[in-house]
Amino acid sequence: MAKKQGNKLKGDPASVMGKLLVKAGIKFRIPKRGGKVQGVVTEVTKRMVLVDIGAKTEGMVVDKEFEAAKDLIADLRVGNTVETYVVSPENDRGQILLSFREAAQAYSWEKFKELLETGEVVTVRGLEVNRGGVVVRADGMRGFVPASQFGKTWTGKLEELVGKTFKVKAIEADQEKNRLIFSERHVSEADQIAKRHVALDQVKPEEVFEGQVSGVMPFGVFVTVKVVVKGKEIEIEGLVHISEISWEKVDDLSKLFNQGDKLKVRVIGIDQAAGRLNLSVKKLADDPWQKILTNYSMGSKHKGKVTRVEQFGVFVNL
Repeated sequence: MAKKQGNKLKGDPASVMGKLLVKAGIKFRIPKRGGKVQGVVTEVTKRMVLVDIGAKTEGMVVDKEFEAAKDLIADLRVGNTVETYVVSPENDRGQILLSFREAAQAYSWEKFKELLETGEVVTVRGLEVNRGGVVVRADGMRGFVPASQFGKTWTGKLEELVGKTFKVKAIEADQEKNRLIFSERHVSEADQIAKRHVALDQVKPEEVFEGQVSGVMPFGVFVTVKVVVKGKEIEIEGLVHISEISWEKVDDLSKLFNQGDKLKVRVIGIDQAAGRLNLSVKKLADDPWQKILTNYSMGSKHKGKVTRVEQFGVFVNL
């Protein structure tokens, strides 16, 4: 009589293990694509991280997901509890693919906030150039270096930085606003900047300077002024915010100013932390609103020029 053959479980090892666990009455977590799960790191290699998430098999962080979280992974140890994102609950090999991207991004923000406090130099890679400056990549995150934050070496040469690495310092790291701003000149012109901080102490509120436009941005105009310290002239940069350009509404600063233009400005604030002046052009003239009640009393008649017509009314310049 032929022997009766036992039941065989066929399939890949991960699938077989899952069937055995079910047969044994052992419950396990069934991950869903896009879900967040916590797990414990069980192995870290140069190309892969294994995480026990309580499923039928361990989850894996590999390939591009591994590369995207290299900085975070460098500090991982077996036994660490981590939060992961499920990329695939089961691929063709029965493997669970995980991602550290969200955790890595949060980790990077914390890192840049620390760098902001310590002033440590970091290396970034130029991605693209726009009118405002250079978009860069730093530790898997996108940041920005405004044109005004480059030293004189790179004036008119920003295109050469695309695809190249260069050193910068973080000057703003705001996760809520998703603003990661760097400065190249805080590295290349560190000595000059230190001298500028000394020069800032010599500047008085309301002081008037004849400066030169060093950069035009949508939000304002950067102006460089010269301050005399112990008989030597030291250049300090200041910002004329768009709201400080004119008592009238201003829309496009690029139509009003060009780099190199001479501009008279008044000091309205001294920002020691940023190492720059807050400047104003409009405060060189009297505030027209101070005389508004005297010149335009209720019921008086005046001639004006129509500047804009809308459905709800007409704008008139007096």
